[in-house]
Amino acid sequence: MSAMKRMLFILTTCLMVISGYAEKTLDIYWVDVEGGAATLMVTPAGQSILIDTGNPGTRDAGRIHEVATKQAGLKKIDFLITTHFHGDHFGGAAPLSQLMPIGYVYDNGIPVRNPDRNRQDPAFVLKVKPYKTMKVDGREVVKPGGTLLLQQADGTAEVNLTFVAAARKFINAPKGAKKNPLAGSVPPMKEDLSDNANSVASLITAGNFRFLDCGDLTWNMEAKLVEPVNRVGTVDVYQVNHHGLATSNNPVLIKSVAPTVSVMNNGHRKGCSPSAFAALTSTKSIQAMYQVHKNLRKDGVENNTSEDYIANLTEPEDCKALALKLSVAADGESYTLFNPRNKHQKTFKTRKH
Repeated sequence: MSAMKRMLFILTTCLMVISGYAEKTLDIYWVDVEGGAATLMVTPAGQSILIDTGNPGTRDAGRIHEVATKQAGLKKIDFLITTHFHGDHFGGAAPLSQLMPIGYVYDNGIPVRNPDRNRQDPAFVLKVKPYKTMKVDGREVVKPGGTLLLQQADGTAEVNLTFVAAARKFINAPKGAKKNPLAGSVPPMKEDLSDNANSVASLITAGNFRFLDCGDLTWNMEAKLVEPVNRVGTVDVYQVNHHGLATSNNPVLIKSVAPTVSVMNNGHRKGCSPSAFAALTSTKSIQAMYQVHKNLRKDGVENNTSEDYIANLTEPEDCKALALKLSVAADGESYTLFNPRNKHQKTFKTRKH
């Protein structure tokens, strides 16, 4: 770098720091909870949104806390969204509340019995009790079409979160929406009787940038989100549903929302199923597929993305629990994925939706 270019670079950096521009990004972290789910977002105004909290016990709560405090610089989780009541999605909430304050909790309403209609679990009430009794600022039952009351930062694109599905109900289709040409192209599966089908789905936007997180929403409910009309439109980033398991990731959903990037919070041997992987690789809009873990099952060789896009490659005992990070530019016109393992960094332009 020439002396003149070096001076210009230093001057530009100083101006960005002085103006606060360098800090005004929407940041998204996929925390490694080894096959559970925990997606942490920090808005340009400094508010935090956590979708799911991983498994019970101290491991996942500790990992979320470390990312939140050491990487994101947070002291509190302002909003916690629990997509559904399976242990790998709500189990870490109570332990996390012992490590840092939690503000407002959004969920489908705490069930009085096991919400899975296909299996008995008399101990469910005991399992959910810590979540029910943890100290928070308030609780609210999600309704499709509802939003979070988010603060906005000056000089940045407006950030919003809208609930598009909850408890097998969906946001209204946009007025004048035409029938989805992909509707009916994929046959349904047998009805899912588990709480996965009740998952809360959230659409996060920052200007033109759009990110879809549907928890563990399953095949038939995924179809209803985009059939007979597409209720959510297209997105830039799709969080792969249900860790990449075969009962989710209906191709009609993925092809209808047409993401540029997919991110899978899978485990060492959980998720990344052949059918989900096929649905992703056959979606022409997808330019890059990211995974929190390399799939280490024996059938996993053909069911992994490029290692450049994978945060953790090793067996569990050697895992460093690295989190993928995405940052949306202040104007919402581009976003960058960062893999801390190999310092891989790739920037994508936000699409016109």
